[in-house]
Amino acid sequence: MDKIRHVPSLQALQALVEVSDSGSFTQAAQKLCLTQSAVSRKIQQLESHFGVPMFVRSSRSIRLTPEGEQVLGSARSILEQLKTLEDRLSPQKRPFRIRMHVSLAVRWLLPKLSDFYRRHPEISLSIETVATEVVEPASDSDAYILYLAEPSSDPACLTLFEEALVPVCAPGLGNSIHPLDSVDDLVRFPLLHRSADKQAWIDWLAANGGNSLENYRHIPFNLDELALDAAARGLGVAMTDMTLAEESIDRGVLIVPFGQPLKTRGVYSLCPQPSAAAHPACSLIMQWFALQAERDAG
Repeated sequence: MDKIRHVPSLQALQALVEVSDSGSFTQAAQKLCLTQSAVSRKIQQLESHFGVPMFVRSSRSIRLTPEGEQVLGSARSILEQLKTLEDRLSPQKRPFRIRMHVSLAVRWLLPKLSDFYRRHPEISLSIETVATEVVEPASDSDAYILYLAEPSSDPACLTLFEEALVPVCAPGLGNSIHPLDSVDDLVRFPLLHRSADKQAWIDWLAANGGNSLENYRHIPFNLDELALDAAARGLGVAMTDMTLAEESIDRGVLIVPFGQPLKTRGVYSLCPQPSAAAHPACSLIMQWFALQAERDAG
């Protein structure tokens, strides 16, 4: 009869992943709610099991050994499979996870969430925000909202609203001496934008008879949200989507000083992951987002 083959504990595999991701036994211990010595013991268990060291340690850093890299790959795969299985067998025990850009969450979704929970108090949404320019799908998310240069051909993707670019600023930015009444007046005020993307300003200026971008002063930010907050504080004029600025405009925090919204072919879309259908609340959530899309379109 074959001997029973022992396998590493799941906690040891989790410890390996967390130490590798954080580069620190202390941070891994905090994440796992363990002591640092307990995490060290978990790594030692793996090293004893496989007969090879997992990390090369120095006074300033730690790095995986080639063998540790192999064990890490298997550990990630095993933990991900278990998580996927748990979600499939008991999805009702967890929130529906949606990934999106931080500005979209703050400016568009957050003002609407009270309506969602009033209609569906039994459903929980987990909102994960990212600050990167592109929202990448994640294996642990049920759906993601992203900006598309044109509508998706995927029937599963729901268009939430179409992009319409407008300049916005604080109500008191211009005055009688230096007014802000037309595109020509923009040369007297800084243009606020994300440092990685000036295209929105380029497109709007071209459509409204403005000068080329180098003729203006600029204050760059790495987030749309920061640019809009700076505009509300009177630092200059920001370019944004009308729908994203709508609540701030309604509250009088921002105004559209002049010009017509520039309709691009761009859209913001909610795209569910294939696995999202297994979540029992998926259809209700998609219906609620479709209702918001209809309201914004109206």
